[in-house]
Amino acid sequence: MATIKDIARMAGVSTTTVSRALNGYDDVSQDTKRRIHEIAEELDYSPNAVARSLVSSKTRTIGVIFSGLKYTGGKDNLAFEILCGINDRANEMNYDILLFSTSPSKQRIKSYYNLCKERNVDGAIIFGLKVDDPYLEEVIKKSNFPCVLIDIPFSNEILGNVTTDNIEGVRLAIHHLMEWGHTNIAMINGYAEAHVSEQRLRGFKKALMERELPFHASKIFDGQFSEEGGEQAMMRILDEHPGVTAVFCSSDLMALGAMRALEKRGRKVPDSVSVVGYDDIILSSYCSPKLTTVHQNKYEMGWASAKLLIEMLEGTDIDHNVVLKNELIVRESTKRLL
Repeated sequence: MATIKDIARMAGVSTTTVSRALNGYDDVSQDTKRRIHEIAEELDYSPNAVARSLVSSKTRTIGVIFSGLKYTGGKDNLAFEILCGINDRANEMNYDILLFSTSPSKQRIKSYYNLCKERNVDGAIIFGLKVDDPYLEEVIKKSNFPCVLIDIPFSNEILGNVTTDNIEGVRLAIHHLMEWGHTNIAMINGYAEAHVSEQRLRGFKKALMERELPFHASKIFDGQFSEEGGEQAMMRILDEHPGVTAVFCSSDLMALGAMRALEKRGRKVPDSVSVVGYDDIILSSYCSPKLTTVHQNKYEMGWASAKLLIEMLEGTDIDHNVVLKNELIVRESTKRLL
């Protein structure tokens, strides 16, 4: 059976270079990588993952923990796009992934540390945690296990995070509305337990303050990040604040629900009320009218989180806080006031 030493001897390089080339590291030239892979194929080289993990005490496996993963009828593919990004970067670096689905009730039964150790993963990426979930407190305060959080900006020596700039994303959306003459703006947020809800509310307040417009807490409604919640919140806005001319929603699903409520009430979008969403899910460019929204690159979030975790696992000296930019996509659901 061929070994790394056999490949190194034929290629005229060190065993370290062979190992790094086979594992996808960027510090090996493409020509050297190609030559090493050709020799490995010629020798029918196949690394023994079990033996390798016994020697290195590493399995080259990442745990991906999704909390609150649920079916949305294909309307929201945010989790899938994040997972695709994680998977692609992990594959590039010759890591495998294990997907775990969790919930607060499951977290009380089995700790984050025990979950990861039982599955023998080197580190974990966690997405969808609420601020009061048991795993979050364990990850931040108790665990010594490498982890990257998505959309929760905490970090320390073994904890990193990947987020998009939620404050700036909402600020862009609200400034767009104000530049088109809207000053009576309501907001449909997610729920208080989500960190992004707090960040997006901060962005909403910041945009109003920059234009010296008053903030009214009575115009903020929770829609639970769901289409039904967005519809119910929009109904309340129409009943309690009939003069509102624009609504910002902290997710596209809630924006779709808000537009459904407006349709039921005979209020045309955007002629009667302008609506802005957040996420830029695929459906936002196909609904009628097409939804103005804040685009965040979900695939890039996953790719960056896997990149960060692998760099942490391999001792690379990098910033543990990664913030990605967002972009406002103006479509048909917003209109300039006359």
